[in-house]
Amino acid sequence: MKLEHVGIAVKSLGVSDELFEKLLGKNSYKNETVEREGVTTSFYKTGDSKIELLEASNTESPIAKFIEKKGEGIHHLAFGVENIYDEIKRLKKEGFQFISEEPKDGADNKLVAFLHPKSTNGVLVEICQEKA
Repeated sequence: MKLEHVGIAVKSLGVSDELFEKLLGKNSYKNETVEREGVTTSFYKTGDSKIELLEASNTESPIAKFIEKKGEGIHHLAFGVENIYDEIKRLKKEGFQFISEEPKDGADNKLVAFLHPKSTNGVLVEICQEKA
């Protein structure tokens, strides 16, 4: 596994993109909406990893609920894996709980699955695999 990206929940992509462009000295390389999750994303490359800014596109979005409860900030850590199906089996055998045990389409051409924070010291962890 490698750290693929850090997901950061934001109220406004416009405001946050401006901030991260100044901070990182570069523009976002990709913006994408994931309708099923009610989120719009903006990605920045940072060496071998990425920053993913996440803005809710509706009030029922998990990101909207996260911001309402905790405010803006780090939402999840994502680890890239070679085979997401094998990794889900391995992690389940190790006792980790998943929010959803079946991978689903995510942003940035990835299959994704999330581990429940109750089994990861309160941190939402995503595993992701590049789609073919």
